[in-house]
Amino acid sequence: MEQKKMAIIASKGSLDMAYPPLILATTAAAMDMDVTIFFTFFGLEMIKKNQADKLKVSPLGNPALHMPVPNIVGAMPGMEAIATAMMKSMFKKHGVATISQLLELAKESGVKLIACQMTMDVLGIKQEDIIDGVEFGGAATFMDIAADAQISLFV
Repeated sequence: MEQKKMAIIASKGSLDMAYPPLILATTAAAMDMDVTIFFTFFGLEMIKKNQADKLKVSPLGNPALHMPVPNIVGAMPGMEAIATAMMKSMFKKHGVATISQLLELAKESGVKLIACQMTMDVLGIKQEDIIDGVEFGGAATFMDIAADAQISLFV
């Protein structure tokens, strides 16, 4: 039987949006699937050197965040740091890996990580700014991979 394939586009660079593609990718790899994550736009923040564990979560415009405060309070200085610390604390309390740990696990599990070269060019990100083990390609690279995947996700 042919190995199942999963293709994920990671387009967001906040802490709360970094977990879904990495958890899904590492889970699929553990289930013996061939997995690729294509990092584009602000998703590139996850794979920048020394950046993975510095991602933040914003209390603004995030109605599902478990911080019942009005947007005016969420906009006050320090609220982003508080929301980020709360989220990191909840994950640590439940034994959830950090973003950098999930990236390492993904690489060890054979998940292919691809950075969008066009987005890097537009945002002024250099290849040397990206963690080791990441490949570089464009939309056509991802389309070739997604065309053969049984599961394609946009996060």
